[in-house]
Amino acid sequence: MVVFLTSFNLKYTAFKAHAVHSWDVECPPLGGVTTSVFCARMICLVGRYRKMFILEYKLRGKKHSFQAIDEAIRTVQFVRNKCLRYWEDNKGVGQKDIYKYTTQLRNEYPFVKALNSTACQQACERTWTAILKFYNNCKNNIPGKKGYPKYSKRTRSVEFKKSGWKLNRYSKRITFTDGKNIGELKLIGSRDLYYFQEWQIQRVRIVRRADGYFVQLILKLDVREITPSLELTKKCVGLDVGLKYLYADSNQNIVEPPKYYRKAEKRLNKLNRRKSKKFRKNQKQSHNYIKARRKYALGHLKVSRQREELAKRLALRLIQSNDLIAYEDLKVKNLVRNRKLAKSINDAGWSQLRKWIEYFGVKYGRLTIAVNPAYTSQEYFNCGQLIKKSLSVRTHVCSCGYSEDRDKMAALNILKKATIGHIGSWSEDLNAWGDSTSILVGSNTCQSKLNH
Repeated sequence: MVVFLTSFNLKYTAFKAHAVHSWDVECPPLGGVTTSVFCARMICLVGRYRKMFILEYKLRGKKHSFQAIDEAIRTVQFVRNKCLRYWEDNKGVGQKDIYKYTTQLRNEYPFVKALNSTACQQACERTWTAILKFYNNCKNNIPGKKGYPKYSKRTRSVEFKKSGWKLNRYSKRITFTDGKNIGELKLIGSRDLYYFQEWQIQRVRIVRRADGYFVQLILKLDVREITPSLELTKKCVGLDVGLKYLYADSNQNIVEPPKYYRKAEKRLNKLNRRKSKKFRKNQKQSHNYIKARRKYALGHLKVSRQREELAKRLALRLIQSNDLIAYEDLKVKNLVRNRKLAKSINDAGWSQLRKWIEYFGVKYGRLTIAVNPAYTSQEYFNCGQLIKKSLSVRTHVCSCGYSEDRDKMAALNILKKATIGHIGSWSEDLNAWGDSTSILVGSNTCQSKLNH
């Protein structure tokens, strides 16, 4: 994939298999940028993608079915922790040894044998994923903590492969057939089950949340094959995210931050106090404590869903109205170390917005570029003069007489960096494809979800 860029137009030529796609994108003129053609080689990450698509439905069933699901989740946690302890107690343990130990656990504990064998394998894979990540971090000598594997305390899902379940697409029900006696459950959702083939289902995952139980069907399906193509807009935009505005773009548009957590914080603190008053140390917790804990969890779940849906809506709007979207390659994990700004940064939802922009960019074939955020709010995009200022200074005043809001000017700088030749990049920590819990499904990045 080769990208030829100019200050006023961008010609993007993509080669995939025997198909050739090319289009011209009209970019707004940026003062001080030469009109010579810049060439940037771009790594074709699309070819590495795995074809995975996730459908989620809410489950409706009887009380004993949900109790059986809880027992299955506890068993998965037990198997994972036992495998981790086996790795800690024995030197030179590899992946095959952990798989063999899983078989030993099934022969030793009847409740483990009652769980489907593929679900036990998947629990083993979770352990090996954590171990392998720790090994890689040590090998690469990353700074700071290396991510030593920890024992799981709050497992919330159980995953089946090709066996242990049976889907009835006509009545929209799913039956789990292992020894846990989960039984038949009704699928609640608007997506039709007949638009894909049953052989495409690679995994079935049950997820427990504060408002109920959900099932995720992981399909071997390229999302681009079922998505209608968008018309070319011949427009591009740069985005600068912040705390005063959720983002300001290069077209002088701004989006105010919704501050969902700030608005719900008083209510959440009240629910937390009620929960804490009902807690009994070193005793079995009462039903009133369980109900108070559930209300508190529902409050946080509502805030997270509000933030997620807003990011999804804004990202789709940007993708549909632009052929190129440029944004800052921010390391949010490092930024939230600031104790004074951590709450506001998390409440803004920068990572969610970037995650959905990258996902929709792949889905609809738009170009998304992450640029280096250095000096984007301190450098004047026209004359290039660097004026350092603190976060409290919200206006950029240049010696040439130019004055503008620092966020809007940063958006112009971001677009400038993207349109003079920049290697596009995707985040390695974001995932808009579902709750991935296994190494065989794919890593938690958009890059690993699609193939040729």
